[in-house]
Amino acid sequence: MSNYDLHSHSTYSDGTLTPADLVERAARRGVAVLALTDHDDTGGLAAARVAAAEHGIRLIDGVEISVTWRGRTIHIVGLGIDPDNAALQTGLAATRGGRIERARKMAAALDGLGIAGSFEGVQRFADNPRMISRTHFARFLQQQGVVKDVKTAFKRFLGGGQPCYVPQEWASLSDAVGWINLSGGVAVIAHPARYPLDNAELRALLSEFRDLGGVALEVVSGGHKPHQYLSFAAQARQFGLAASIGSDFHSPQESYHDLGSLRALPGGCIPVWDVLSSKC
Repeated sequence: MSNYDLHSHSTYSDGTLTPADLVERAARRGVAVLALTDHDDTGGLAAARVAAAEHGIRLIDGVEISVTWRGRTIHIVGLGIDPDNAALQTGLAATRGGRIERARKMAAALDGLGIAGSFEGVQRFADNPRMISRTHFARFLQQQGVVKDVKTAFKRFLGGGQPCYVPQEWASLSDAVGWINLSGGVAVIAHPARYPLDNAELRALLSEFRDLGGVALEVVSGGHKPHQYLSFAAQARQFGLAASIGSDFHSPQESYHDLGSLRALPGGCIPVWDVLSSKC
C-alpha cells in the first residue's frame, strides 16, 4: 500500500471530518504524506498543518479547483500551493461565487418534487457556508429518508441529467492551471475515470492541460478500478505527465477507499512527489 494520499477533503468543502480529525485519521491509518485538497477553498489548511505536526506526518498544501472544459466539469488539484497567493485566492473566490445561487436553484427543484425545506436543511451539513455542494444535498436527502445513501441521491436527483441537477460555469482550464502555477504549485487532473470523455476527448484534455503548464495525472484514485491504473499510467507517460495518487476521501461512510488503503503507483511512472521535491 502507498503511504501517500494526495487528494482528500474536510468540512471546509464536502468532507465530514474536520481538518484536524482528517489528519489524525490519516496518521492512524499509516499515511506519511497527506494533501488536503478541499474544493475551491484553502481555509482548512492552517488547522491541518498544526495537526500534521502533532501527529508526525507531512502535510502538502492543496486545493481542488472546479473547471468547465468543453461544457463538462473537470477537477484540477493543486499540490504544493502557497495558500496566501493573491492570484490564487482571487480566483478561488470567483469560482465559489455562484455556489449559493446554484444551491437555491437545486432547492427549488426539490421543492417542485414535493421535497421541502432542503435549502435550510442542507446548511446543517455544510460547516463552511461558502461551499454548499451537491454532496450536502445528497446527505440531506439520505437523512430525510428519501434515498438510502448518497450514491442513490446522485443517481435519482442530483447527477447530470437528473431533475435537480443545475449546471454551473466554473473556472476555465487555463485559469485554474495558471492560478496553481502562480502560487508555486503543481497542477494535477483529478480522477480522470469520472469524466464522460471518450478516448479522443481525454487525449485532447491531456494535451491541452500539458500545454498550459499542467504537470500530473491522478493515476491511482479512490474511484478507479485496478485495471484503470495501468491505462492512466500509460496515458501519463505518453503525454509527459507525472503520476499522482489520492483516495478522494470524503467520509468514512461514503468514500470508495479509506485513507491509507490505496495501491502504489504502477511501475514506470514519474511520481508527482519527485516533481514537488524538485520545486522545494
